[in-house]
Amino acid sequence: MSENLFASFIAPTILGLPAAVLIILFPPLLIPTSKYLINNRLITTQQWLIKLTSKQMMTMHNTKGRTWSLMLVSLIIFIATTNLLGLLPYSFTPTTQLSMNLAMAIPLWAGAVIMGFRSKIKNALAHFLPQGTPTPLIPMLVIIETISLLIQPMALAVRLTANITAGHLLMHLIGSATLAMSTINLPSTLIIFTILILLTILEIAVALIQAYVFTLLVSLYLHDNT
Repeated sequence: MSENLFASFIAPTILGLPAAVLIILFPPLLIPTSKYLINNRLITTQQWLIKLTSKQMMTMHNTKGRTWSLMLVSLIIFIATTNLLGLLPYSFTPTTQLSMNLAMAIPLWAGAVIMGFRSKIKNALAHFLPQGTPTPLIPMLVIIETISLLIQPMALAVRLTANITAGHLLMHLIGSATLAMSTINLPSTLIIFTILILLTILEIAVALIQAYVFTLLVSLYLHDNT
């Protein structure tokens, strides 16, 4: 049971070669583009959502922070499409892999922190020691603030991994229960199947929300350092 339960989280291979790279490159191919002067409804809706999202995240930033707008919009689109495609049957979700989420979180966090130390080194160092700190507590607070700074990318990656993985496991368990109950009790099967449908709708919302939360936190780290 445990082997089947976690089988969907194993990175797939094709002829012994890892297929994760192809899966990661697949979502951008689904984003429609237009070569015409007048866009259709799908392209118009897509552009409206991108403008709305970028406006929400970039409002608090200055000119230097807004140079990251393209990267942040691309990030939220990539995570959202990857999470949604992972809900399809017999598919693989790259965002359930902690290594991939760390590969996204660490460079973005490091870029924001390095930018802060380059442009506002006094403000960046001031975060390590709040104003009015008693002298005996200074060494301890510096250590605590340093640890809290270094743990930020890990928190980003673990949050995304845990939420997506937990949802997939719960859907797998309820789906297995539905299949097992189908030959025993039909009314109970219908109830469990209804719960499964509601959970699927919830997971679609979670997939979009987690993409927004991940990108919003990166945007907040950027705002603190610009």
